[in-house]
Amino acid sequence: MTIYFYKANELYGCFSNFSPHGIQVETTHWLTVEHYYQAQKFVGTADAALIPLIHAAPTPDQAAALGRDRTHQVRPDWEQVKIQLMREAVLKKFLTHTDIATILISTGNQLIVENSQTDYYWGWGENQTGQNHLGKILMNVRHQIRQQCDKGTATLKSLPSISDESGG
Repeated sequence: MTIYFYKANELYGCFSNFSPHGIQVETTHWLTVEHYYQAQKFVGTADAALIPLIHAAPTPDQAAALGRDRTHQVRPDWEQVKIQLMREAVLKKFLTHTDIATILISTGNQLIVENSQTDYYWGWGENQTGQNHLGKILMNVRHQIRQQCDKGTATLKSLPSISDESGG
């Protein structure tokens, strides 16, 4: 069986970057992974003034709209760093919120797919030929959390300690 997710208010919606599960990165609390991810596009650029606007956006939809505005230039290394930044943010989300880590672990070894009809990069698109990078990240995070629990170095209740071991 394949696990499909897309909207934050639907089944497995906690897998969405728009889900209301904040993350702490260094000294900054981000309302959602989407807020954090969109802001990272502008680190070190002439458009870095967008970062606090994205951070303050009341919804992830508004944060995404700001980050996707093509009139602003993203950082020059964006294509090289975006998957790693997303992976770190998603890992932090599941390490922070053990209730959703339990849901992620409960998917076993099933394929996880972002069921976006329009996103062929993070999802699998209308004709299911997309790259599904977000699904792959979620499966990797699931594997990493399960490995730590299997080794006995962590339990779902102690997951935040994994971030120290993983460099996250």
